[in-house]
Amino acid sequence: MAKKTKPKKKKQPSRSTILIVAISILVIIFILFRILPRKQNTISSKNQSEKETVQEIKHFDNQWLERAYLVGELFHQVYTPCWEGAYGAIGDAYLFRATNDSSLLRFHLQEHDLRKMCEGTWVDDRAWVCLAELYWWDFSGKKNSWLIEDAKFRYLQARNEGRLSSHDGYWSWYNYSPNLNANIQIFTNSNMNQMMNVACLLFEATKEKQFLDDALLVWNGGGKIPGIKQTLYKGNGIWEGRRGAAAFGKEIPWGGVEYCSILSSLYRITKDNELKKIIISTAERMMNPKNGWVDSDYFFQINMDGNGAFVNYLLDAYSIAPDELSDILPKIEKMLEHVWTNHNGTSKYILHRDIDNGIRNGWNPNGGEDGYNVNEIGTVHAQGEAMRAFGTFAYYSNKKE
Repeated sequence: MAKKTKPKKKKQPSRSTILIVAISILVIIFILFRILPRKQNTISSKNQSEKETVQEIKHFDNQWLERAYLVGELFHQVYTPCWEGAYGAIGDAYLFRATNDSSLLRFHLQEHDLRKMCEGTWVDDRAWVCLAELYWWDFSGKKNSWLIEDAKFRYLQARNEGRLSSHDGYWSWYNYSPNLNANIQIFTNSNMNQMMNVACLLFEATKEKQFLDDALLVWNGGGKIPGIKQTLYKGNGIWEGRRGAAAFGKEIPWGGVEYCSILSSLYRITKDNELKKIIISTAERMMNPKNGWVDSDYFFQINMDGNGAFVNYLLDAYSIAPDELSDILPKIEKMLEHVWTNHNGTSKYILHRDIDNGIRNGWNPNGGEDGYNVNEIGTVHAQGEAMRAFGTFAYYSNKKE
């Protein structure tokens, strides 16, 4: 008889095995617990990113705001702390006014403190810096008084040097003091007289009468010595002065439209209707293609550079007479569209470089403009001018909407 064997007992897991399994289960649970929230956070972050992208796109519903930022991106890369940088700082100030974008504020008031701007050589170098400081003071809430103090210092320093003078028989601002004993060219033109614009803005900010007195002296003259009104303005929007190269001695490089900006500042203070009439008639004449200054279809300057200043001057005129100058915005829009599209793709010269949104200094598609380095593209000079044009227009275009 075979021996009956007892069934083997099932081997029970050891305590150590149970412990290892339990620990493994806990580790897995812990890992899953950690992973799941992270997945939720990733989804949440993605949704947040999508929301931010949507907000950014919505922020740029106005294509001119978007284009101004694109121009500004390169301007910030090539920025230098001098008069050319001040051009772009003016455009950025208007873009800030439209968007309240704190990154623009940080760039010009913290990362690149405007007080560190150069003194320059000609007096208009100081004027552009002062104007940038005064616009930023105004548009940032009139809180940063140090901007006013620095602009005031620059202005008074130039005045004490004798650059406000009647050297040529009428009151005007000069690139250098006419009393300077040096072998350099000394002259006056409308660029130098942007110091009159500075004087008006300083008066608005400080209420110190000396600044208004200076502005009125340059405009009206004093005693037997006339001002620029009697000397350069001929009526019906016509201005005449000495001729010459645009940047070196020509008294009215932009045909008189530059005085629209100066007189707009004076008009805001005095409310003198004669000033308003001069501003309107000057802007109308300059933007009428029959008078030969601008193109008949796209309204770009045919023979001059300084397009950022040109656009700024026209918009200053528009700001005090929007009803009378209602055609200014659509004409400037055509001008900027012409630049952005390289004259609808037919321009002989690159006006807008797609790869980095660099803008050419001169805006005539066939070239040949008078001015200062008209063929430059994307340099601090050309891009600063472009930022001034696109930034100021973006503000007014967005405001109108």
